[in-house]
Amino acid sequence: MHKGLSSKLPLLLTFCLSTSFLPASGSVMCSAFAHEEYGRTDRDYGTDGSKGTDGRPGRSGRNGENQTIFVNGSPVNLDLSGEDAEDGEDGQRGYRPDCGHQPDNVSHDIHAPDGGAGGDGGKGGDGGNGGSLTVYYSNLADLQKISVRATGGEGGRGGRGANGGVGCNCRRRRWEVKTCTGTPGSPDYKCTEKTYRCHDGRDGRYGTDGSDGSRGRLGTLSIVRGKESLAGDTPTLQAAISELSGKQFNLSKNKWNLRTGATSLLAPGSAIADEYREFEQRLEATFQLVWQERQPITSFGNQVTKLTLNDNKQVEITFPEDLWIEGSSKTEANLTTFTVNNAISKKDVTRLAVAEFAGAEKNLNLKIVDLAAKSDVLQTQFRVKFRTQDNSSGLSDYRTVYEGEIPAELVTRDYNRFILALGKLPIPATALDPGVKVDIDVIATRSLGGRSAKQSINWQGQIRRR
Repeated sequence: MHKGLSSKLPLLLTFCLSTSFLPASGSVMCSAFAHEEYGRTDRDYGTDGSKGTDGRPGRSGRNGENQTIFVNGSPVNLDLSGEDAEDGEDGQRGYRPDCGHQPDNVSHDIHAPDGGAGGDGGKGGDGGNGGSLTVYYSNLADLQKISVRATGGEGGRGGRGANGGVGCNCRRRRWEVKTCTGTPGSPDYKCTEKTYRCHDGRDGRYGTDGSDGSRGRLGTLSIVRGKESLAGDTPTLQAAISELSGKQFNLSKNKWNLRTGATSLLAPGSAIADEYREFEQRLEATFQLVWQERQPITSFGNQVTKLTLNDNKQVEITFPEDLWIEGSSKTEANLTTFTVNNAISKKDVTRLAVAEFAGAEKNLNLKIVDLAAKSDVLQTQFRVKFRTQDNSSGLSDYRTVYEGEIPAELVTRDYNRFILALGKLPIPATALDPGVKVDIDVIATRSLGGRSAKQSINWQGQIRRR
């Protein structure tokens, strides 16, 4: 549509609706504009109903009480059951629409307002878990006097979804609109009639039923031979690496064996999980970090490490992903010592860059420098994809003439500088001549202490002429 005409559309529309006589061409244009504008702004009428309120979820049941007892042969009756959960609430019916007033004799189909969707039912709450029971005993047969009920609570039922609101019905379902073009009384004056319809509004969809809550788990049994309570344990510890230097850290854990047949140990009719724990022994160990890296440990002060005491009375240390460590661990008696020989931040592993591309033919070399100056510690392997420009096709495409690992004997390291003897690779001699344009992709794999990372390096240019 012409920009100037578009800007005058509202004025032209008003004029057409209030005028009964226009020239033929003007009459045609007004009919089209009126249909477009009216159809865009007043296609439907009234207001759709809104969705009904969803039902609230049911409250989950409380877990059963955890208890510790010392048995002496006297009967014991315990109820450690989890609490039943509450049901979810039903959703509320979808709201009725505002049916408004159906417009008369419009030149398009219309739709009556729809009803609102029904509210969804609330989820049923989860049943509470049965409580745990720890029994200290001298005579295992005394457990037969213990009657315990540690069932999980019932899950709540989900609420029901509600009906949707009823949609509006059309007051008038069909009508005809007469449209004339041209000038009355003239040969070009023509009139047509077209039928339009009103469609009833749709009823809102039925709300979704809420899901049922899950039943709580059975409680668990732990048994300990003896009359003294077990001491608390510290099987793991987290600390910044700078806090580990020059100190010793004590870790401890109570080691348990998993068994089956818990109900056979207790009084008949007891309800508890079949798998139970039997105390075996208490483990205690000490950890010490020895720092032999050249950089001070404070350089890595914010890096958090984790100590873990395993079942072999050894302390394992886990370093963060951003810190690469090479070292060794040694355990004597109850002391685990980890010696750090080298430590590198991960960001310093992949800081290689091309320093120089020089020579030609058998003496063609690519020199790469380690900007982080860590090459005396890291193991580095190179893989290269060597491509030359192929002018034979007239498209100046590059074609691969060699791709593979660079043998270690063709890599020379001078402190933090690597010299890759590309000219000694099995590359066609014509691809190494002066003036040849090359595209070289190098992938460097760098490793330390079981970790590795790859870095891609690209260089494009021309082999220098002599």
